[in-house]
Amino acid sequence: MLRTKHIKTDENQAKIEHQSLPLDTILVGDCVEHMNALPQNSVDLIFADPPYNLQLENSLTRPDQSHVKAVNDDWDKFDSFAHYDNFTNAWLKAARRILKPNGAIWVIGSYHNIFRVGSALQNQNFWLLNDVIWRKNNPMPNFRGTRFTNAHETLIWASKSQKSKVTFNYEAMKQANDDKQMRSDWLFPICSGSERLKDKNDDKIHPTQKPEALLYRILNATTKKGDVILDPFFGTGTTGAVAKKLGRHFIGIERENNYINAALKRIATIKPIKDKALETILPKRSEPRVAFGSLIEQGIIKAGTKLYDAKKRYSAMVRADGSIICDNHQGSIHKVGALVQAAPSCNGWTYWHFEKNKKLILIDEYRTQIRKELKKLSA
Repeated sequence: MLRTKHIKTDENQAKIEHQSLPLDTILVGDCVEHMNALPQNSVDLIFADPPYNLQLENSLTRPDQSHVKAVNDDWDKFDSFAHYDNFTNAWLKAARRILKPNGAIWVIGSYHNIFRVGSALQNQNFWLLNDVIWRKNNPMPNFRGTRFTNAHETLIWASKSQKSKVTFNYEAMKQANDDKQMRSDWLFPICSGSERLKDKNDDKIHPTQKPEALLYRILNATTKKGDVILDPFFGTGTTGAVAKKLGRHFIGIERENNYINAALKRIATIKPIKDKALETILPKRSEPRVAFGSLIEQGIIKAGTKLYDAKKRYSAMVRADGSIICDNHQGSIHKVGALVQAAPSCNGWTYWHFEKNKKLILIDEYRTQIRKELKKLSA
């Protein structure tokens, strides 16, 4: 019989469309059994940190002979690679069923298991979007000196299918990275200090507790406020803690009572970020469409105005119908921009400039002004 432990959350977080889901809850027991009991196509994102299958045979000691607490729990022990593969295929099949058509999954692992998981993902028709390297700036050293220090883990981000339109907050990630595209190599420290959950004996409660910063980036990048994130290997609740903080819903599945108790206490202390602070930068493609010709019609840019590229190598004239002409090239701002550069395509809005007070200003600034007016009218 399935058992659940419920975590109380603000009443206004529960939405009518989610009433059939055990939101903000830890489900106790087997992850496959619980996922199979959830409604089909009901979850926006899955974050999975499955057992690594480390295959440790001997205890690990430091040079001073002190014992290193490694992952030697029963949940990480499998009889063979075939046993592990069967386990992986079973939980991925259950996960795929509950993902929405535009849903996605993140799986994290080490070199011991991530390649087997990646193969299983492709065999089950998930569509791989990225592999991300989490590079640890404070990794555990290789005490025996027999290998390179293992200083990273690999995350795989995959959509339910090739046609899935997944959430990716590109502009938000670019903004968080000092206005540069976010790369697929991420530098975070391993979980330590006050964030690391410990028992009354000062021992780690969970050997592979993930840092909240890692989940913060994942959820900020690939979910929206109010989305449902499922974690089938919930552990001490990092996914739930960050989801609650960021105004997302979570469903956790865990079978180890000591992890569950630690997660309950941890998540209860989390205070959600206030609504306005959760707003993210909207992608430009979601903004109202503005045609260059409308700027001419409204007299914002006049026919006969000269347009230039950023280095004034090319000069084009605006015509009354919204087209532009540059030497023998004529057409839209995009077409002519591409032709003068001998390029396959061009975003004319961010290529062409007008001159004002001896300064070059992007024509995109006019489009931005019109969009602001349209937003005011629709508010």
